[in-house]
Parts: sequence; structure tokens; C-alpha cells
Amino acid sequence: MKILIAGGGGGVGASVAFNLLLGSGGHELTLVDRRPEMVTSHAMDLEQVLEQGASGSIRQGGEDDQVDADIVVVTAAAPLTVNQSRMVYLEANARILASVADRLPVGWGGVLVVVTNPVDPLCTWVARRTGLDRRRVLGYTLNDSLRLRTAIGQVLGLAPGRVDAWMIGEHGSLAVALFDRVTVDGQPVECSEVQRARTLDFVETWYVRHVALDSGRSSTWTSGLGVARMVRAIAAGDGGELWPASVTLAGEYGLHQVSLSVPVSLGHGGAERIHEWELTDEQADQLAAAAEFVRDAAAGIEVK
Repeated sequence: MKILIAGGGGGVGASVAFNLLLGSGGHELTLVDRRPEMVTSHAMDLEQVLEQGASGSIRQGGEDDQVDADIVVVTAAAPLTVNQSRMVYLEANARILASVADRLPVGWGGVLVVVTNPVDPLCTWVARRTGLDRRRVLGYTLNDSLRLRTAIGQVLGLAPGRVDAWMIGEHGSLAVALFDRVTVDGQPVECSEVQRARTLDFVETWYVRHVALDSGRSSTWTSGLGVARMVRAIAAGDGGELWPASVTLAGEYGLHQVSLSVPVSLGHGGAERIHEWELTDEQADQLAAAAEFVRDAAAGIEVK
């Protein structure tokens, strides 16, 4: 399968490529970036990863390569700054995303995976701009659920990997934690109000605490592995694993024309199935508030 990574010269894009090469599938990877020297550097480095038993191929490419790509992953973004919200990047990153999406040919049958933030308004906007099938425009949002699992595990004193928990909605302050679906080793677990408060404090402050370090980097390793796993699930095409992903809704959860993170089954067509889980009244209200926020943000993008 041909996979193009737009932003392959950056930390997240290179991490996606590295993790894809380490997995099975033998994918043909093409790295594209406005900084060709960075792409060349990563490609030269990753060639020796192949010599150590990785599978597939890696090369530096250009904008025209996305025409016949099966999956286009967009990790390119404006430089990180210390801020309080991903929304500060909306206009700049919309221009970057447009530079990729506008070159997709009419009738393109691939899947566009948007990692660039703020992911929900950008997915809402780019799906409308390109006219692509809504199920073929997916936003990567797994990190919210991963941080929720980390927080619950720490609050309960559990080793990593034992908790399964989900966040849906907006990838940001309006994410909805589904505490009624938390399991440990596959068994349902009820978190107390105190435990929920501590968990939410960890999740809701994670982004601000991280960018306050002024390290100039994002969640490179988490996103690199997560996006690679997501791409492999799309390439496998079996729909066997549930994923949180931002996808434009058309009546699901009573919402229309807005992209939010919801549980999906992934396949060659992107979101092969959008699952509608039963929500409490409070969760439904929170999801509706997230939808209104994202819809308004997408409508405010002024990129020509």
C-alpha cells in the first residue's frame, strides 16, 4: 500500500514512518515536506532501519506523489508555541492542510488522515472543501483516550495497559470522558467522584502543561505509534478493532455536518462503520456543545 506522509520532515511524521516500517505490511512510504533537507535526512536514516529487519520501503517524494497514494497522512503544522489552546493554529494550519488537500485529484479513492491540529475544525472544513466522501477524511484523536487511560491507571494504582477508557467529542477542552465505559482487564470499573476529578484534572491540563515546557515538540512518540497503528488498521481493511477518530457526522448522535471524535471501525474506505453508543443525557449535551464549538470554528476559516 502506498502511504504518503505530508510533514515527513517533522518529528511526528518521521515517527509515523519509523513505526510503519517496524510493523508488518511492507508499505511503500513517501515523505514530503517543505524542508527537503529534513526529509532527506530522515530517509537516509530510515534506510538503515530497513537493513535491521524492518519491512517496506522509504523514499523522499514531491507533491505529485499524493495523486496515486492510497493513504495521505498530514502531520505538517505551524511551529509550536507556548499557548493555552490548539485553536491558535487554526488559520495557519488550515493553509497548510489546503496545500495538501487541494492537490488531491477529483475522484481520489484514498483516505486522508489529518493529524494536524485543531483536528476537528480542520476535518470539518477540509471534507467540505474537497468534496471527499466524509468517511474518507479522518482525524487522529487517539491521544485523548490514551491520556484518560493513563490518568485512570495512575489514580487506581494500576500498571499501564490494563485500563480501557474512551474520550469522544472535540480534541481539546470539550472532550467527553465516558466514565461509564471504563474497564480494567476487561471488567467494568466504577470510578468515584474524587477519582474522576483527579483523572479529569490530569487530562484537561495535559496539553497546557506540555506546551509550557517550551520544548518545541509535540507528542512525537505517542502520535507516531498511534497514527501508524491507525494507518495499519485502514490498510488491513478488516474493521476488527474499534478506534476513536474524528469524522464528519450525518445524523449520528443527532449531529450533522461537523467532525467529532467518535468510535469507528476502520477499513480501506476509511470509517467503514460509525458506532453510535448510548450516551447519558449529560454526555449527549456535552457532545452537542462540542459540535457547536467545532462547527463555528470551521465556519470561521478564511483560507481561499
